[in-house]
Amino acid sequence: MANSGSEAESEFWTAVEQGDLAELAGELSVDDGVLGEVLPALADWRRRQCADSEVADWRYRVTWEGLIEPAAARLSGTWALLHGPGHDPEPVRAALEGHGATVLLVDGETADRRELGALLNHAFDEVTDLTGLVALIAPGNARGAEQALGLVQALGGIGVDAPVWALTEGAVTTASGEPAPDPEQAQVWGLGRVAALEHPQRWGGLVDLPPDLDARAADRLAAVLSGGLGEDQVAIRRAGLLARRVSRAPLPRTGHTWTPSGSVLVTGGTGGIAQAVDRWLVERGARHLVLTSRRGPTAAGVAQLAADLAGQGASVDVIACDVAERPQVAAVLERIPELCGVIHAAGIGQMTAMEDLTLQDHAYVVSAKTAGARWLDELTAERPLEAYVVFSSISATWGSSMQPSYAAANAYLDALVEGRRARGLAATSLAWGVWGGAGMGAGSAAEQLGRAGLRRMAPELGVRAMAQAVDAKEGVVAVADVDWSAFAPTFTLRRPSTLMAGVPEARAALATPVPSETGTAAGGLAQRLAGLAVAERERLVVDLVRTEAAGALGHADTAAVEPERSFKDLGFESLTAVELRNRLQSATGLVLPATLAFDYPNALALAAFLRAEALGEGDTDEPGAALADLDRLERRLADTAGDDGGTGLHEEMLRRLRGILSRYDEPEAAESADGDVKFDSATPDEVFDFLDKELGSA
Repeated sequence: MANSGSEAESEFWTAVEQGDLAELAGELSVDDGVLGEVLPALADWRRRQCADSEVADWRYRVTWEGLIEPAAARLSGTWALLHGPGHDPEPVRAALEGHGATVLLVDGETADRRELGALLNHAFDEVTDLTGLVALIAPGNARGAEQALGLVQALGGIGVDAPVWALTEGAVTTASGEPAPDPEQAQVWGLGRVAALEHPQRWGGLVDLPPDLDARAADRLAAVLSGGLGEDQVAIRRAGLLARRVSRAPLPRTGHTWTPSGSVLVTGGTGGIAQAVDRWLVERGARHLVLTSRRGPTAAGVAQLAADLAGQGASVDVIACDVAERPQVAAVLERIPELCGVIHAAGIGQMTAMEDLTLQDHAYVVSAKTAGARWLDELTAERPLEAYVVFSSISATWGSSMQPSYAAANAYLDALVEGRRARGLAATSLAWGVWGGAGMGAGSAAEQLGRAGLRRMAPELGVRAMAQAVDAKEGVVAVADVDWSAFAPTFTLRRPSTLMAGVPEARAALATPVPSETGTAAGGLAQRLAGLAVAERERLVVDLVRTEAAGALGHADTAAVEPERSFKDLGFESLTAVELRNRLQSATGLVLPATLAFDYPNALALAAFLRAEALGEGDTDEPGAALADLDRLERRLADTAGDDGGTGLHEEMLRRLRGILSRYDEPEAAESADGDVKFDSATPDEVFDFLDKELGSA
């Protein structure tokens, strides 16, 4: 080749990919007849190499990192200990009390938010310093995830934000030699990861206990609950404390290629994602496919799919079956005498906040995944399956807002697969990211995820990743195309997390300051506001906030974004909050926190903050700006609540604020306070002059 190395190689492979026989023959000075025999194989090899290279960056798995043994921790205040039948609370009670906590035992097993709310409200009647709540989830408790859900909802209903810590036993396996995880307990962990994202203040974390909570284990539990470790997904084992991590999974190297020797059952087999799998199975040599779905032969596009597969040499049976019903699953299996593989792709998507989720809806979403997997596991236990593959989700791997039930269900699937493998049976779980094309990975939700760093995977590459995992007989593997520079900051927006510490790109993204355009736009905003009346300033900035909020949410206009309608009601969560910040940062040039949509309740309050920031001290004569100052003070209190560096600043701030409020709790006290501000008639400037004097630089 005449050109330099990299350029020549690029031209060579371009010619191979395009099938340009004449170009290659001339470049290599070989007979095109000889080259024509190898070109198709060479092109196919090149495609596979490129696909493998791309897919290699999509693979992740859960690992466990040993933590440095913590110093003795002290707990303070009152800790509620919620327990039910099947779990003796005394060891945990002794552990908490032995480290300084006052423990309030609460006996209850209901998952209903109202019943739990009434129970907790009564229990907390005389508690003034509730520090946290520990919920014991008994092993084998099939309603553990429901109870965790009801507990989070109940605390919100009674206005309590004390963090909830869910204590499980056997929910996770941290090393070979440990028993397989309990799928029911694993559901609690799946749901808990979503709770951490949706309710960062109300959720403490997840702790998996050893069977024997001895003195050393009690020390470790106290260290986790105290918050000093900064970890919220922890397993306590005899060897020490282990923290859950997501890490990259190296591409497996195997010479084995699975070729189905008999029939393959694909549940949810007529859906968009499964259709790509159906075609792959036929390419791998499957001569008989059984595809099930709720609608069966009447599902859209099924006739064409069956015809396409038949054209490739396979016979196809399409059967209507609700895989959540054991008798229906058994009836289907009876029709497949030579079953060699199962692909469980059935499932129901979910976009529901925990606060709005009913127990009935939760059970419906969960059963669509878990019941089918369980029946298929039990009913094929005596069959020599070559492959048992379940489609899980990254919602179970690291959590996903608005998908609490879906995350719980997929965590069950991951644990079930680990259990099958422990019994020596074939099992692979693929925790998928966002697929491109039709199916559950399509639509506006996928576009929103893409902006947050979760890119859609081409179906042919997703199938390639599946083939690698099945050929290598892997266990649980997450497959997702992630832009960590966008996703890691979004994921940790409302709650810091060490979960992604095993991914170098995530660590780098979290260590990189967020870029911003400063100066010109901010000056422009100030200039636009200068000379305007207060009402005009408010209108201009409120309109700006409404416009950018509507854009972040994907609305065509601002009609839905009413000035006083809460951002929460509008549907803002971590992904859209980051986009709103980015839009406003670009529009104003101000350096803005990504938590704007959570720090300020609505467009009106956020606009007041932006006006104050753009104009500096010149705009503090407005009530909205005064409220923004109070918001900043509240954030300062929150920042020092967990760790003030041992300075005592947080307690001193609280002491002074209580003193200020006590002077004005009674009208006569306010009237008689010589030289003090009368808050009923004070201007915002007078209020903040007073606060400056009282609080100093706090």
